[in-house]
Amino acid sequence: MEIEGKIVVVTGGASGIGEALCNAFHQVGARMVVVADIDVPGAQAVAAHIDGVAVGCDVSSEQQIRHLIAETEAHHGPIDLFCSNAGIASGFDNSFENAAAAPDDVWQKAWAINVMAHVRAARILIPLMKARGGGYLLNTISAAGLLSQIGSAVYSTTKQAAVGFAENIAITHMDDGIRVSILCPQGVDTPMLRGLPEGPQSGDGVMTAAEVAACALAGVRAEQFLILPHQEVETYVRRKGEDRERWIGSMMRLKRKIAEAQAR
Repeated sequence: MEIEGKIVVVTGGASGIGEALCNAFHQVGARMVVVADIDVPGAQAVAAHIDGVAVGCDVSSEQQIRHLIAETEAHHGPIDLFCSNAGIASGFDNSFENAAAAPDDVWQKAWAINVMAHVRAARILIPLMKARGGGYLLNTISAAGLLSQIGSAVYSTTKQAAVGFAENIAITHMDDGIRVSILCPQGVDTPMLRGLPEGPQSGDGVMTAAEVAACALAGVRAEQFLILPHQEVETYVRRKGEDRERWIGSMMRLKRKIAEAQAR
């Protein structure tokens, strides 16, 4: 899919990968980029920089996602590319006392943002896109969705669920002209990463958000399902598939190193 002349929506567009996506789509000629974020002043600043529009949106609310889509289509035209980019990194505990220790409200918030935001956007957009012959969904997930996240069962589980949902969209709706890509980076220099405990997510180098956005743009243009800014992830996924027991053992040893470093 080429972006020139298209209507694009980016959730979580006020900072990090979302802001970089907005900049990238504007630079290649998107007709309109809608910057959606719970941080309205931040979204407005990004929109002003790219001559786009800002819409306040808490993606944990289906009503607000519905409003975002309706307002965009009413004022700017049919959405060609919807980037479900907003996410939350929560439930981290490098004490490793109990992987299931996070309370229900932490799980529920992560589920609402990391999984159901994708589901709800697709629930609204798929009928619209089918009726007009197609469309594109770009879901920002994480390499944790393909592998795991040491220190947060919450993050791992919700991101893996998001991968499974995107696979189902691709399988079910490719014949309807609907394409979906999942963006699965490791460490990216964003406020989210800077707020996390030290961990393996940065072990293969930290990319800039602009670098990740460039990979996303290339992947959408090629209509790739899986977009991997960190190429090492492809090797890790292959190793996990070939020998899961060995892979779990290697991850367990990595967890021990993190725990030992913290104990010093």
